Amino acid sequence: MTKGKKQPEAVIADVAASTGAITTGPESPRINTAELPFETEQLRAELARFLKQKYQPKGWPKAKNLGSVKCGVYAFYDYDGEPIYVGQTKESLGTRIRRHLTNQRTDSVAMSVLDPLEVHTVEVWPLPEFQDRAAKNPEATDYLNSLEYAVFTHLLAGSTFNAVLNEKLPVASSVKVKIGESLKATVVSADVSRLRDHPDLRIARRAMTLAKLAQVISARKVQRGLRRTLLAQATRLQILAQRRYDNAAEISEKEAD
Repeated sequence: MTKGKKQPEAVIADVAASTGAITTGPESPRINTAELPFETEQLRAELARFLKQKYQPKGWPKAKNLGSVKCGVYAFYDYDGEPIYVGQTKESLGTRIRRHLTNQRTDSVAMSVLDPLEVHTVEVWPLPEFQDRAAKNPEATDYLNSLEYAVFTHLLAGSTFNAVLNEKLPVASSVKVKIGESLKATVVSADVSRLRDHPDLRIARRAMTLAKLAQVISARKVQRGLRRTLLAQATRLQILAQRRYDNAAEISEKEAD
C-alpha cells in the first residue's frame, strides 16, 4: 500500500463531508463484519428464547432449559398455521431443532423437503421421563415412535392440505400413548415476519422449493414417499396461488408494471 494513501472508506467520508451529504444513521455492514445477517440473527435469538425457557416437569429436583430435554417430538408450522413437518429426537430437542432451522444439516433440509424459511412456529412434546435412558433403550424408542405417530396423525387430520411434508411416515409401535401437554412458540420476530409473510414472496419461495425437490428426484432413484412430498408441496403451492388470485385486488393497465 502506498504510504499516505487513504482507504476507500476515508475517501467516501471526505466526499460526503465536502458535498454536505448526510452520513448519520445506521451504517451498512462492512465487508469484514463478523455480524450475522439480520434475519439469521433474529431467528437465532427467537429460537434461543424458546429453547432456553425454564422447564421443570414433575419429579425433577430443579428446572432445566427446555432445549436440554433429551427425548421428545417436535412439529413445525408455516405462516398459515399449517403443520409442515413432524420429527423426533433422542439427542436433545435443542440440538435437533437447531440442526433443522439454523445449521440446516438434516436430510429433510438438504433434500428440499423442508424449507427453514417457511417455519414460523415450533411446538414440542418433551419426554423428560426418558432423560437418563440410553439412546437405544427399547422402552424409550417404542414410546417415542408411538408419540411421533400420534402427533403426526393428529396434525394431519387438521391440515387443510391433508398433508405433512415428511418423506417417511412415522410408524406406531405397540405402546399406547396419549398426546400430552406441549410447548409452542413463534420463532419469527415481527420484523422478520414483515420481510417474509407477503403472499407473493411465499408463493415464489414455495415454487423455488418445489423446483429444487423436483430436481433432487430427477437426479436419483427415490422411494415413493419423496414423490408424495413433492405432490404435497405442489398442492400447497397451488392452494396458496389460488387464494392469492381469488383475493387479489384488481388494478388498471396503467397501474400495472
